[in-house]
Amino acid sequence: MDGHHHMGMHRGFGGGRGHGRGEGEGRGGPRGRRMFDGGELRLVLLKLIADEPRHGYDLIRSIEELTGGAYAPSPGVVYPTLTLLDEMELIEVGQAEGAKKRFAITATGTAHLADNAELVEALFARLAEVGAERARTDSASVRRAMGNLREVLMHKLRAEELDKETLHQLVALIDDAAQRIERL
Repeated sequence: MDGHHHMGMHRGFGGGRGHGRGEGEGRGGPRGRRMFDGGELRLVLLKLIADEPRHGYDLIRSIEELTGGAYAPSPGVVYPTLTLLDEMELIEVGQAEGAKKRFAITATGTAHLADNAELVEALFARLAEVGAERARTDSASVRRAMGNLREVLMHKLRAEELDKETLHQLVALIDDAAQRIERL
């Protein structure tokens, strides 16, 4: 029986490991979904470089900031895209500081952005929306916690055998939480 159980486990593990290995596989799920396809990411990076020359790392951080920390493209996607933009002569490597390459937009890149202005606007709107969604879900979790606290308190207060000592402890805990939140 033990051997059979082990087989089942092993088979399941093997199946799980192979699943979703392809680039486009499993894009439907929230975790597997890519924020942009290659062409869209190129435009987002190009627009950010047009705003000011940046290093690859700055670009990842900028996108993360735009979404309130909800999304950051991986270096494995960003750097090859930058290489491609460079090969397309839409960006050029400016003055390198140490080992870091700093990218600047070219005249061709500026024209390319102008040609795709509407799409660029839509892509940045999508980033902003992801940030807004993140903010909404964050405040929802605060509301859930508040609701939870209220339920627990009502339940405690309804219990007849609540002595003065316990009541004092409850009040002290709530006051303490309020003060700590204020200091955050």
